Amino acid sequence: MLNYYMSIVSVNNLSRSFQVFDKKPGLFASIKSIYNRPERTVHAVEDISFEINKGELVGFIGPNGAGKTTTLKCLSGLLYPSSGDINILGFKPSDRKYNYLRQIGFVMGQKNQLWWDIPPQETFLLNKEIYDIADNDYQKRLDFFIETLDIKNVISVQTKKLSLGQRMKCEFVAALLHNPKVLFLDEPTIGLDVVASQKIRQFIKKINQEYKTTIILTSHNMNDVEELCHRVILIDRGQIKFDGQLSELTSKYTELKILRFTFETKVPKSTISKFGEIVDGNLLAYTIKVTKDKYLGVASEILSSFPVTDLNIEDTPIEDVIRQIYTDR
Repeated sequence: MLNYYMSIVSVNNLSRSFQVFDKKPGLFASIKSIYNRPERTVHAVEDISFEINKGELVGFIGPNGAGKTTTLKCLSGLLYPSSGDINILGFKPSDRKYNYLRQIGFVMGQKNQLWWDIPPQETFLLNKEIYDIADNDYQKRLDFFIETLDIKNVISVQTKKLSLGQRMKCEFVAALLHNPKVLFLDEPTIGLDVVASQKIRQFIKKINQEYKTTIILTSHNMNDVEELCHRVILIDRGQIKFDGQLSELTSKYTELKILRFTFETKVPKSTISKFGEIVDGNLLAYTIKVTKDKYLGVASEILSSFPVTDLNIEDTPIEDVIRQIYTDR
């Protein structure tokens, strides 16, 4: 049996490259490309290494084209690595062995695994047979998911008639019915509204805590990362730029603090602007940015000089931190 802190995902010097063909627009270029198609190599992932322990919920973040989805596809066995070694639960994913596939789950926000023309409950039954789930286990897990996700009146409706939020809930059920030990999530809240996204996040957290499922999450929604992940792996242009605690990332790259003041009487902008960069303000309330080495002094001076009724000091939002990293790369 695996220990809770044992590494069950091990990636060593993973690289994945693709050959792509370039073609100029127009009919003549199309005819010419039949005989001569210039090609080039795209390095989606270059020599990355990391380990993940059992029960961890890790955020795998980066800009579009950074290599996130390619990495997840290599980990799940959907793609063969160009070089390097991957070991998950003692298996080599690219071998696509049944005993490995029945221990992993994959949810992609932009792709379906549910059958489009039949209700989700029929897909669930199909997965029950594919993964050879015992009747009692199947019903117990299905009941848990139905109650947790509130989909009792959803699973009997044709998948194509469900809203995006309803469909994503059912996608999670299909991926988790066989109780996988490792779950790959690729943009699970993409396109969802605030309420649906929050419910999906709560469900992910519950699965991680109650079943000790190891989860690797990619998302451009920084609310997903902040609420769910203590550890993040930042990848950019196919290479890992940071691997550690989310708090370390914000501390390492954040140079500013956000100060929010509310005043009893009106205070001119010109008076507040000398303390820092004004982000927002309406004479009675201001939000300013101040460097980390000065924010305590600024806060103290404003409190002693003006009729302050409320004060909040915040770190720079994580999405601003990530944006700054990409800008400075």
